[in-house]
Amino acid sequence: MTITSDRPELSSLAQQYAADGFVLVKGLLSKEEAAYYRGRSHDLLAQLNRTDDPTWQSAMGLADGATRLQHLHDAQFYDAEFAKLLVDPRFTDVAAAVMGVDNVQLHHTKLFVKPPENGSPFPLHQDHPFFPHKYHRVGAAIFHFDDAPIEKGCVRIIPGSHKSGPREHDPEGSFHLTDVPFDAATPQPAEAGDVLFFTYLTVHGSGVNVSDEPRTTWLIQYRDPADPPTVKTHEWSLGQGMMLRGVDPTGRSNV
Repeated sequence: MTITSDRPELSSLAQQYAADGFVLVKGLLSKEEAAYYRGRSHDLLAQLNRTDDPTWQSAMGLADGATRLQHLHDAQFYDAEFAKLLVDPRFTDVAAAVMGVDNVQLHHTKLFVKPPENGSPFPLHQDHPFFPHKYHRVGAAIFHFDDAPIEKGCVRIIPGSHKSGPREHDPEGSFHLTDVPFDAATPQPAEAGDVLFFTYLTVHGSGVNVSDEPRTTWLIQYRDPADPPTVKTHEWSLGQGMMLRGVDPTGRSNV
């Protein structure tokens, strides 16, 4: 479901998120802001000269040939501009509303660039098996720093799939689903400045970037601080437990 507004009504966002498991907020950032962050993203990756490719082995079946992917965990620890975006109320107020809570805590972030012509896809999956939590009040926000049409490998989602709860995943080549065809997921093309919010139970993935331009996104995984993890994982993520909105009523911080 897509909401188009300078500042959508948070209650409406929450209702549609509860029904569909996701909501695409149009124009949360201005085109100028998105272009600014796109530039900083590419400059940062070039400066750090990271050569590792996080493409999942299980993604190979979604492409005809070899694909590539650039990424960076915890961009906010390398560039202060990303830290500002983490606590921007335009983002944190929506994150709180869709989870139905007052407090929003950071889990981790990832910067992704799908290179042109062969930017890597992601098989359909839930985020739940990577970092399961007791009450499932965990979500993601994908900031689009440039346009993401279908040909650039935009995110694909199965609406309402979160209602079935956690699903069995194949762990080989990273957790992915084998009982849901990739074509069953609905493409969610986005423009620069749009932000896609979804629960960690929502089945999603993305296609290959076959265009002649890169696709640049920043993923923020967040949670309710009152929702404890059931498995110790992602402890290496810098800043996990940082409060993005409100307070941590548990006093646990990084758990």
